[in-house]
Amino acid sequence: MKTLRVDLGNRSYPIFIGADLITQPELLKPFIHGKQVVIVTNDTIAPLYLRQTEQLFSDVDCQSVILPDGEQYKTIAGMMPIIDRMMAENIDRRVTLVALGGGVIGDMTGFAAAIYRRGVNFIQIPTTLLAQVDSSVGGKTGVNHPLGKNMIGAFYQPQCVLADINTLNTLQDNQLAAGLAEVIKYALIDDPDFMAWLEQNMPKLLARDAQALMYAIEKSCQDKARIVSLDEKEAGQRALLNLGHTFGHAIEAASGYGNILHGEAVAIGMVMAADLSLRHGWLHEKEVVRIHKLISAANLPTHLPDNISTQQMWDFMAGDKKVLDGTLRLVLFKRQAHCAITSDYQPPLLQQTLESFANA
Repeated sequence: MKTLRVDLGNRSYPIFIGADLITQPELLKPFIHGKQVVIVTNDTIAPLYLRQTEQLFSDVDCQSVILPDGEQYKTIAGMMPIIDRMMAENIDRRVTLVALGGGVIGDMTGFAAAIYRRGVNFIQIPTTLLAQVDSSVGGKTGVNHPLGKNMIGAFYQPQCVLADINTLNTLQDNQLAAGLAEVIKYALIDDPDFMAWLEQNMPKLLARDAQALMYAIEKSCQDKARIVSLDEKEAGQRALLNLGHTFGHAIEAASGYGNILHGEAVAIGMVMAADLSLRHGWLHEKEVVRIHKLISAANLPTHLPDNISTQQMWDFMAGDKKVLDGTLRLVLFKRQAHCAITSDYQPPLLQQTLESFANA
């Protein structure tokens, strides 16, 4: 087992990474401060891991809330069954919520924890690669709005994150690939050595080689923990973690939430960011080809779905959280494996990128 730490002063917490961790109650016992636990999961994960997870909390009152599976349910209304259950059972403020699932469950459970009785503790047990390397770490919680992804939420840190790599064995292939998009993101932001490692080891990752997955998860979490420790609430450097996300969130919204996986949309977004950087002369064409090849090697898409127009992309990007004072900021490549968040781009070139992909 590997143990990393997100350093946030008195809100610091560990990330446990390893196999068979959901059979080890001693890992989580120090983070349960009351006598009540509510596990939140979905109807896909519950048959696989709920009973096993309940056994981690055999010495307290443990209840569960099972939500429907899918990004389309990541809404205020979709989150309310968590709140309704705790209100009906008169759950007190020493409760610990446990998010058992992927990024949707983690985000909704964390947001419910942030607002129930003005804040209760929660633990992340991510069961997808995307959640293990990204969404479970850093305290971003929230739900979607029809006009924008993750527009309603809070920064609210968990007590700990427990990433059991065995849960990845039941992950569908497209979900595994979606998680690899976030792994690739860390390499492309500012880690050429990791990018080279991914190019060599992508077949092992797709084959679910345990050692390769452990390294990729540990490396990704190290990178994210370092950035979150420096910039918890995205006042500056943390925004780099949004590489591909401004494009990607627009793709998700335009497609209809649930019709394209988050990681798939981010993968397309990273290719679009590379294309726009090429048009500005910040990347060479061979570097864009290399990025394209790596994303394709992970079995991820590199083109917009057919039903998305240039105007739809503009409309949803205009409502992005990174718009400040009317100006959209983007994470773009300034050179290979080195990104910056910038508003120093030419809108006509952005238009060309959007048209190029919408018509591809």
